[in-house]
Amino acid sequence: MKRGVVRVVIATLILALVVGVTGCAESGNTPPVAVYVSANQVVVFWDPSDSFSNEIIMMNNVYETLLRYDPEANKLTPVLATGYKTSDDGLTWTFDIRKGVKFHTGNELTADAVKASIERTIKRGNGASFIWAPVKDIKVLDPYKIEFDLSYAAPLDLIVASGYGAHIFDPKAVQQNGEDWFSQGHEAGTGPYQLDSFKGKEEVVLKKFDQYWGGWKGKHFDKVVFQEVSEAATRAQMVQAGQADFVDNLPIEQIERLKSDPKVTITQVPSYQNLLGLFNTKKPPLDNKLVRQALSYAVPYDQIIQDIMKGYATQAKGPVPKGLWGHDDSLPQYKLDLDKAKDLLKQAGYPNGGFKLLLTYASGDEIERQIAELTKASFAKLNVNLEIRGMPWEPQWDLGKATKPKDRQDIFVMYWWPDYTTPYSFLYNMFHSEDKVNFNLAYYNNADYDKLIDDGQKISGANRQKAVDLFGQAQKMLVDDAASLYFFDQMYVRAIRSDFQGYKDNPSYPHVVFFYDTHRGSK
Repeated sequence: MKRGVVRVVIATLILALVVGVTGCAESGNTPPVAVYVSANQVVVFWDPSDSFSNEIIMMNNVYETLLRYDPEANKLTPVLATGYKTSDDGLTWTFDIRKGVKFHTGNELTADAVKASIERTIKRGNGASFIWAPVKDIKVLDPYKIEFDLSYAAPLDLIVASGYGAHIFDPKAVQQNGEDWFSQGHEAGTGPYQLDSFKGKEEVVLKKFDQYWGGWKGKHFDKVVFQEVSEAATRAQMVQAGQADFVDNLPIEQIERLKSDPKVTITQVPSYQNLLGLFNTKKPPLDNKLVRQALSYAVPYDQIIQDIMKGYATQAKGPVPKGLWGHDDSLPQYKLDLDKAKDLLKQAGYPNGGFKLLLTYASGDEIERQIAELTKASFAKLNVNLEIRGMPWEPQWDLGKATKPKDRQDIFVMYWWPDYTTPYSFLYNMFHSEDKVNFNLAYYNNADYDKLIDDGQKISGANRQKAVDLFGQAQKMLVDDAASLYFFDQMYVRAIRSDFQGYKDNPSYPHVVFFYDTHRGSK
């Protein structure tokens, strides 16, 4: 999965812990508590400038951005900015900063704090800092007005609404406590919830921020608990028992079983998330395009969609998921065709197969495991021995970044979802040439491809259709080069408590519940 870590836990201990936090039921004077249960480690990166992993689910309740994007309505709503305007050429953007906002530190939000937050993220150069590449200069016009000067016409309104890399924090906290203060488990956001406690990176408890600018009238949760529970059966049991409000990443068979439980509601929405198997294009025999194409014809895509995903996904067409602007439905698509696969292997010099490959996936992810098993069985028909290895994220990622290509895996299976709502997030992160390996775990290096997507990004804020054309050409190149296996674009299917109200799934902020908008109550 993208940026994930899974840890095995004991079911009874987890249930007992959640019961202790929530008090089993909220009644009388017991403050309302919401519980989010994830299959993955809650936090990988504490620092809002570096955040690029599962902590998105917690971070977006603690920190806020200037704007928030609603893809269903195709509009941006004000958060820490109350309004904005852009010049005709798309190179100058001016934002009005909301007055009267307090950081959790007690300091006031100003344009200077916005400037310092973004410049720190740019300077650190980690996580999703690349989203700010178009920014040439940031000017504070007055205490509550800020101007961005761009080097090219990028969609800055979408950038400032990103779920990663666009969080505004109190820069004075860093100045007073040092650069490592965040990474030690501290925060300094403006969000409705602030950090209450944490146990390692596996459990985080938030409490409401009394001075939140949005106020606390109406129904809201006073506390939010995020927990890692790796066992799928335990997660399902927790939502059935009323010990979890929101359960993420349940296997489809568990979802089907929970549909008949009146205490559970199953939500289903399209997502901007897909699953890929990135080929090691620098390691024999996968450095041969014909071999990669052959293996692309040896994946049982229909069986994956029907038997594993139960129809909650569609076979992917390239790396940009269906529904996201820039997706190209005209792209050619590999289908299971073992005869064609054998012919391509023969052309590549492997008429009898006869080689071994290593596929890595996230341990604990049943969907990835089942897909790996089906792929292994299908490859065996080509006399290709596929070793499959489930690994926690950090070791899997470390293997993928090994210095020598021969020491790395052959196929790296992971999910991708957008940093901000643009195809560039998919096309750049996973396939743009890199001097140092980050997320281009296909190790793809193609200067023509790089130019196409970089040129598309540079005009996407001023001429989206032209950008779409350039992104489409780049995707055709990727599919022809078979840089990856494109398994599926998925639906988000969640199990939530039937009395958990106000939740709206926003695929631009994958897996995030904006808990300030939710409450406990009858339908």
